[in-house]
Amino acid sequence: MNLLTNMKKRDSGFTLLELLIVIAIIAILSIALVFMLNPAETLKKARDAQRISDLKSVKTALGIMLTASSTPRLDSTTGGICTTDTVGASQGASRRIAYSASTAVTSNATAGGLDIDGAFTTGGYTVASTDAGKVDGAGWIPVNLKALTGGTPISSFPVDPINTVTAAATSTDLVYRYGCQNLSTTKPSYIFEIDARLESNAYTVEDNKMANDGGDNVSFYESGNSLNLLPTTSNF
Repeated sequence: MNLLTNMKKRDSGFTLLELLIVIAIIAILSIALVFMLNPAETLKKARDAQRISDLKSVKTALGIMLTASSTPRLDSTTGGICTTDTVGASQGASRRIAYSASTAVTSNATAGGLDIDGAFTTGGYTVASTDAGKVDGAGWIPVNLKALTGGTPISSFPVDPINTVTAAATSTDLVYRYGCQNLSTTKPSYIFEIDARLESNAYTVEDNKMANDGGDNVSFYESGNSLNLLPTTSNF
């Protein structure tokens, strides 16, 4: 009798476990189908997520340096690229925008945002790809994090997942950009900005992070303790 009852119950439908398994399989197949239909967009979105994460890491690392050091500097003596030095003087022709790629940038916008003291000069700051990630002042962001007493807050400076730039830099180049300012008597002191170009529809159309990051340039995703330092145009 019990056997017949159990068989009738079994024939009446799926068990809860079976339903959960079917739902899980459908979900996996759906994700796989989306990826198969538009793999390029999926990869672009993944790279954009990495870019946003990278910029956040750099912002945190430089923020720690600024608060932990009694003599902070957002560049180095050998890579003096900030608009001003640590005594408030202009760094003249050395005031350059840094790029994470190694290709020489010979043409770029020079007029910065509202926070800049002076202007950048033409010609970007780049280093060899083998040196780009260094945190001893020789990297593409020339800040010496190894001088901090508690150790470096980041093991290496990240570069863009694509990391290419043309000699005449434009906003479509998939490369990170960095600008900085040490002491200033007329503008904010010890500020920096690091920008990235996003490429996926998810982050440029559906949720346009470049237009909604609080910065002054809709062509880039902007991060840093100032979003008004790098140029407001698209040609850098």
